[in-house]
Amino acid sequence: MRLFPMSDENRTIAFQGAPGAFSEIACKRMYPDYTTLPCPLFEDLFAAVEKGTASFGMCPLENSVAGRVADVHHLLPKSDLFIIGEYFLRIEQHLLAPKGATLDSIQEVHSHVHALGQCRENIRKLGLTPVVHADTAGAAADVAKWNDRTKAAIASELAAETYGLEILKRNMEDADHNTTRFVVLSKERTLPAAEGKVITSLLFSTKSVPAALYKAIGGFATNSVNITKLESYTSGKYFEIAQFYMDIEGHPSEPAVARALEELSSFSKEVKVLGVYPADPFRYGK
Repeated sequence: MRLFPMSDENRTIAFQGAPGAFSEIACKRMYPDYTTLPCPLFEDLFAAVEKGTASFGMCPLENSVAGRVADVHHLLPKSDLFIIGEYFLRIEQHLLAPKGATLDSIQEVHSHVHALGQCRENIRKLGLTPVVHADTAGAAADVAKWNDRTKAAIASELAAETYGLEILKRNMEDADHNTTRFVVLSKERTLPAAEGKVITSLLFSTKSVPAALYKAIGGFATNSVNITKLESYTSGKYFEIAQFYMDIEGHPSEPAVARALEELSSFSKEVKVLGVYPADPFRYGK
């Protein structure tokens, strides 16, 4: 599955992290002939797409082990970007170290907090001290720079190739279902035909009062529209506003979805559709 903006002149896709990050792997899998643009922070990724430096942004949204990527959920409501696609990537975390290092020589393991969490049991079994870094590939770059046989990184095979590190142990992840869901961001909204499997992502807010959420999303139950993701946040000076991110199965033009969205609007302070896009076949075991 590959998605293009209306103008395909700038064949660049941005991601957060250093070269060799899992986000870059997702970029190369989905857009193999695009140039990848590494960005130090998620804010830089969003800015690159908003300014037109990149056509797309590849953004991790959630992981099957570590849960949501909090930074992205806080940036999406403030952004004018749209979600135009999704991609599920099986995350294979490897233990990387300088040449000459062994499992007996390493003492510290450096990586992103989510990667360390995904490998918690194996790190403990090896008796290593975890050290948090901004991203997995950045940790690999540092380990290569230090060239210290007592320090290792948890990162991708691409990171090992990028920074000339050896893989001391493959598949450090504790769960064999370790998968990250990425979303593709664009300045231009797309609206696929109401054919096949479609995901609609949206934001809405309600007053923080009893039964507000029950009333707002009741229409999805009565219209048999499946909610696949629902995240909540509180905001306002006195935490009086409840904001939600939601993914549903279906196209807004479908009668059942349209009725559910109409009911949602009736009981919400604001509803913002973030995107309507084809569902990744991974959702359905393909």
